[in-house]
Amino acid sequence: MADVLDQSEVDALLSAVSAGEQETSEQEVFSRTRTRQQEIRTYDFKRPERVSKDQMRSLEALHESFSRNFGASLSAFLRTIVEVRVATIEQLTYSEFIHSLPNPTCFNLLNASPLEGQLCLEISPLIVYPIIDRLLGGSNAELFIPQRPLTAIEWRLVSRITSRLIVCMCEVWSHLVKIEFEVAETESNPHLVQIVAPNEVVVVVGLELKMGNRAGTMTLCLPFNVIEPVMGKLATQNWMAYQRKAGSSRNRERISTHLKKAELRLRAYLAESTITINDLINLQPGDIIPTKKPASTDLVVQVEGRNKFAGRLYQYKGARAIRITRPALPDESL
Repeated sequence: MADVLDQSEVDALLSAVSAGEQETSEQEVFSRTRTRQQEIRTYDFKRPERVSKDQMRSLEALHESFSRNFGASLSAFLRTIVEVRVATIEQLTYSEFIHSLPNPTCFNLLNASPLEGQLCLEISPLIVYPIIDRLLGGSNAELFIPQRPLTAIEWRLVSRITSRLIVCMCEVWSHLVKIEFEVAETESNPHLVQIVAPNEVVVVVGLELKMGNRAGTMTLCLPFNVIEPVMGKLATQNWMAYQRKAGSSRNRERISTHLKKAELRLRAYLAESTITINDLINLQPGDIIPTKKPASTDLVVQVEGRNKFAGRLYQYKGARAIRITRPALPDESL
């Protein structure tokens, strides 16, 4: 017959069982907490994110540079201050992008050779009509925004804006890859245009344009399947480093090329003297004007009114000439 446990042994056994259950419970809580921590985020198959955050930041930096260039070009063309800035950049499906646009609007399809496919450029009527009014000599004071498609003449005027936009886009994208943009088609109803499948992912860059007391939006739609071949070059660190390196060398070469063609006013001064008005009026051919400058002293050559070179007077092929001998001092007397 088994031994009978006394009260102290029974209490010790119950305490051991209670401690084991508590330890098991703590392990289960830790396991559940760890499981919850491993759940990173939910995934919506209706709105897949195919562009990484680094690539989105690179695209944003790229189009911020474009907005500055386009704003300067548009300001010079319209002879008024036009501010352009990147307002939003996000990933949507093509269907969501199309349904977010007004109808009618200014809708352009852009080819991006050598990339396959097309991009979309939409300019809001809230800013298109003020720009057209400005081009036609209006003041935009009491401008009514009509709810109708653009006429043929208005499309012709808008093409002068899109042509400058394309030049700025080609210049900015050239730091990344050489792309030639051009307007392929224009449309007033965006629902009639389907360049990709409705559920295809697109990157939508929203720009805000301000001209005086008028403001509007301009939206650039980049389908992922079009820009996918160049997405590998959009890593933030590589893009920033390449932009600084290529941009500085290219800008230096471009500035140097333009400066070499610039015309400057060059003057060589024999001497300077002071005479009275009476002597000036009575000057005749053959008169001699005395100066305090010795004949053996170098002549000063000024470039745009500043002392630049010094040289000696010579005769070359029957004409008076000056031979540069040294740089001139900034305060050297004429």
